Amino acid sequence: MATAQGPGRHGPLTGVRVVELAGIGPGPFAAMLLADLGADVVRVDRPGGAGLGIDPAHDLTNRNKRSVIVDLKAPDGPARVLDLAARADVLIEGYRPGVAERLGVGPEDCHARNPRLVYGRMTGWGQDGPLAPRAGHDIAYIAVTGTLGMIGEADGPPAVPVNLLGDYAGGSLYLVVGVLAALHHARATGTGQVVDAAIVDGAAHLSTMIHGMLAAGGWQDRRGSNLLDGGCPYYGTYETSDGGHMAVGALEQRFYDEFLSLLGLADLAEAHGDITRWDELRKAVADRFRSRTRQEWTTVFEGSDACVAPVLSLREAPRHPHLAARATFTEHAGLTQPAPAPRFSATPTAVRTGPALPGADTADVARDWDLSSLAPRPHRTENPR
Repeated sequence: MATAQGPGRHGPLTGVRVVELAGIGPGPFAAMLLADLGADVVRVDRPGGAGLGIDPAHDLTNRNKRSVIVDLKAPDGPARVLDLAARADVLIEGYRPGVAERLGVGPEDCHARNPRLVYGRMTGWGQDGPLAPRAGHDIAYIAVTGTLGMIGEADGPPAVPVNLLGDYAGGSLYLVVGVLAALHHARATGTGQVVDAAIVDGAAHLSTMIHGMLAAGGWQDRRGSNLLDGGCPYYGTYETSDGGHMAVGALEQRFYDEFLSLLGLADLAEAHGDITRWDELRKAVADRFRSRTRQEWTTVFEGSDACVAPVLSLREAPRHPHLAARATFTEHAGLTQPAPAPRFSATPTAVRTGPALPGADTADVARDWDLSSLAPRPHRTENPR
């Protein structure tokens, strides 16, 4: 596992300034990705914190950022944020629709100060529609888009995919794509715009290929019955003798043949395209995997094209030989974490700093962004009597 690189190598977004209005979930992750790519991300924390989250010293989604504290409900709070927006390229907020406007830091207020600003809005339901003003979390957003309903065993309830599918794949990544596209437009035309990134939109968009398969008759609209949802016996997971699991993705015939050969079930080669034999194949494969440990099966399939891999835990993953060789995980200040992705040949990225602690960078940001309004105010002291 590699250690973080030193300062001076910041990534392709070096020089881009981003203001992040503190929130939870997909907004902070999107801002982290921009920071990983080299942007100078200033997180505007609220007094007292967000009310939901982990110890700031361990919140890795705030790495590579700087933090200032501004009370948006104070008389001078909105003006201080607008001063930041005036010097920024991008602003990201994750409030419910209308909240930023009521606080005095909505798109119109910001664009009046900085017409080139890309204003990124991250919500679950979007800026309009019947559910726009309602509260929600990842699981509800992916539920209504049909994506949650695709995941899980045929005879069981939908399986909850942590918050990776909605918050981060359908939310953060779409916000970043939108912000970068709008930033390109702003630099070409001098005109900023609002990016409305909704988790429901992104999660639905992720299922585009499946909708095409459904229209073509190649997908059944129910769980655990299809090629990629666990319904297929050579695309799924199997338990080993020690309680571990192996993941199998031997879809193509040549990979399937190698898979069966190494498993010792070559006599079932004809079951690949015969759905009537899938139950027979699934039982045979399951029985065989239960005959050895996860490590033993890992050794069997190592170096093959059978498309089989051990299912590792979060703590095990950084030690996997391939991930270790690629430095997929890194360590900074004693915290093991995924390294920035993707990778760049000319402008490499790195974990430059640990999680930004609330308000710790106010003086530095005030100096670097030339913002006297943000400079820490001296404390008044009472005259002795």
